[in-house]
Amino acid sequence: MRRLERPVTLAQIAELLGVRVTRGSQEIRISRLASLESAQPGDLSFLNDSRYGALAGQSCASAVLVTEALAASLPATSQPLIVADPYLAFAKAARWFESQLPGDRGHSGGIHPAATVASGARLGGGVAVGARAVIEDGAEIGEGSAIGPGVVVGAGAIIGPGSRIAANVTIYGDCVIGRAAIIHSGTVIGSDGFGFARESGRWLKIPQLGGVVIGDEVEIGANCAIDRGALDDTVIGDGCKLDNLIQIAHNVRIGAHSALAGCVGVAGSARIGERCMIGGGAGILGHLEICDDVVISAMSLVMSSISKPGFYTGVFPLLENRDWEKSGVLVRQLPQMRQRLRELERLTKENK
Repeated sequence: MRRLERPVTLAQIAELLGVRVTRGSQEIRISRLASLESAQPGDLSFLNDSRYGALAGQSCASAVLVTEALAASLPATSQPLIVADPYLAFAKAARWFESQLPGDRGHSGGIHPAATVASGARLGGGVAVGARAVIEDGAEIGEGSAIGPGVVVGAGAIIGPGSRIAANVTIYGDCVIGRAAIIHSGTVIGSDGFGFARESGRWLKIPQLGGVVIGDEVEIGANCAIDRGALDDTVIGDGCKLDNLIQIAHNVRIGAHSALAGCVGVAGSARIGERCMIGGGAGILGHLEICDDVVISAMSLVMSSISKPGFYTGVFPLLENRDWEKSGVLVRQLPQMRQRLRELERLTKENK
């Protein structure tokens, strides 16, 4: 990360985070965020896990976001800034630092001469449109949004204010994206859902007549595919976070503030509640319902609806995590149990 041209004091960072400097100097100058391992004087880092206490003890960071319990791990040269949740505090600090770095992700507005914007498209104030982007007729781009190079925004699509659409994203017609969205390169929104009917051994395509509706402050990673609905819309709720390489099939609905890690696949018409967390590579079969506040472990396969909040793990069958761990212990013992069973069978036959 580049350094700020004008360093800030630790007191200013504390004010930003809503905490107080309770020990040491408030006037330490900070110009960069860095990991414990790479930090140098003038850098701010964070420690939120005792497993990294030894690494923290060797860090050259001028200040470290840390809990009271872990503050003793820091060397005398690193001043602790005591916070309840160092990782959350780091996230807030990083967002502020990013906003202070000129030219990285901001833009001054304007349409590149190589862009194509239909006469019937409506662009708000301060919108930036990159080279070879295409904005089709009837599309609406909210004020302050940035449309990257090679992006295609289809006819009638709507993008809310303050959104950032990275290079080579395709947004099909009549899809709606809320305000302050971030969509990374290569993602396709509104492609046809996988809908076919069998007729005499052949597949008859079912027109996909719905759209995609994406809420406010949603972030979607690179190379994701979010299919439009067959009749109703596919819906991604406010505040959802999707990692790279995720497939969301037609008519899926995902509740607000859920997070899906890389390579998750969600089949058609599945319903995922609010504040759910789905681990990488997990699969969710179609037409299932998952209630609010469910956590699914990586590589798990959800084959039935989940009506109780909790932490679930497994491929076959899916169980609550604690039950799956017990079953895992039994699986490891199966070779010994098999041998004992054979020995019992042998003894039973001999005693007949």
